[in-house]
Amino acid sequence: MEEPSAGNADEADRSRQADEAAHAGRSTAAGDGGRSAAAGDAGRSTAPRDGGRSAAPRDGGPSAAPGDGGAVIATHGLTKRYRGGQLAVDGLDLAVPAGSVFGFLGPNGSGKTTTIRMLMGLIEPTSGTARVLGRPVPRAARAVLPQVGALIEGPALYGFLSGRDNLLRYDAADPTADPRTRRERVGAALERVGLAAAAGKKAKAYSLGMKQRLGLAAALLQPRRLLVLDEPTNGLDPQGMREIRALVRELASDGTTVFLSSHLLDEIEQVCTHAAVMARGRLITQGAVADLAAGARGRLVVTTPDAGEAARVLKERGAGDVVVAEDRVTAEPPGGDLADLNAALVAAGVRVRGFGVERASLEDAFVALTGEGFDVAG
Repeated sequence: MEEPSAGNADEADRSRQADEAAHAGRSTAAGDGGRSAAAGDAGRSTAPRDGGRSAAPRDGGPSAAPGDGGAVIATHGLTKRYRGGQLAVDGLDLAVPAGSVFGFLGPNGSGKTTTIRMLMGLIEPTSGTARVLGRPVPRAARAVLPQVGALIEGPALYGFLSGRDNLLRYDAADPTADPRTRRERVGAALERVGLAAAAGKKAKAYSLGMKQRLGLAAALLQPRRLLVLDEPTNGLDPQGMREIRALVRELASDGTTVFLSSHLLDEIEQVCTHAAVMARGRLITQGAVADLAAGARGRLVVTTPDAGEAARVLKERGAGDVVVAEDRVTAEPPGGDLADLNAALVAAGVRVRGFGVERASLEDAFVALTGEGFDVAG
């Protein structure tokens, strides 16, 4: 069975692996000759795999409706400190609205993956609480996970099996799946992600993008109230990325809440309705994507053949981060009336052909909030 690439063998990573192993029995496994794959690996999976045992909740009672004001995911003071002292997640208060496409952003090492692992019941928090679909995790993971489809850190596949047989095996390990409709549902999932023509091909011969599609198909074998996707367009060509984004929108329109981690800010801006930004293990901000972008001030843009002189005037008038590129000068707008700034440029003999403030993007908001660039795959 293919395994995800190993990280650095530092103390925190060894602690994380030990922590997951200690709780693998609580997670889900797909068996193969005595081998098992924990839900964070194979289960990026879509449902509990506990050897066919029933998915009865540990804390009893029927599945609760989402609590915390209708949030599908809600955390309060969620904290994870690994052995050795590394604080991976620090007091996270997160609220994911029902029916949203929620983007989860943050620089490398910001705690995104650790958060997702806690939400899926793969590791326990050091302190704080997490509720998914109104139920506490990891305590109620067996009741919650059958309603959650997940693709975390790429799919774990049996390379010697075809794509279709991998999905059949995933589905057979789900105690809630109806075996009478198994092949029909597998075929529909393959069709939905564009893999029907390659269904008979062995998974070891799949490209990275095809493996991503197959992992997404596994998450879609049954209707899910919540879909958790970690870098879903990783390895896809531009057309494939557009198709997956369209699929995410389609799923959201059908009422599925999608929790999406991505390092592509334009992907978040195009697909997501809401987003949260993490940095150094702490939540920086969360809210509607449009509101987050509106909170950042756009850059001033001056188009002129006298770019050098324009840059000088802008700096003298208090503009920051002045950048000259041929006949275009951009800067952080200074305080005061921009009309006065335009008049100052004209008075200095600058031939102004264009003057205005660009609409702020999510990238602008991200940099303003974190002070970092947008290599945010961590």
